[in-house]
Amino acid sequence: MRLDKYLKVSRLIKRRTMAKEVAGQGRVLINGNKAKAGSEVSPGDELTIQFGQKTVTARVLRTEGAAKKEEAATFYEIISEERAGE
Repeated sequence: MRLDKYLKVSRLIKRRTMAKEVAGQGRVLINGNKAKAGSEVSPGDELTIQFGQKTVTARVLRTEGAAKKEEAATFYEIISEERAGE
């Protein structure tokens, strides 16, 4: 599944256009490598996303085309959350 779509479906980022923008700015890594919006995401991959002062690392658990809001959190497992300066 494309990175931008995964970020939207899993609700790590609310909108696909925002997911494309974040990836385009080089603020998303897949397994330690810079990722583009069209990069493929698979179960087991580790995503690192920088949101301003906050960096979130999550492991991909599922990649399905759609999910209800309640199911979104089952698509990933948060490994760490760090704020700049900590």
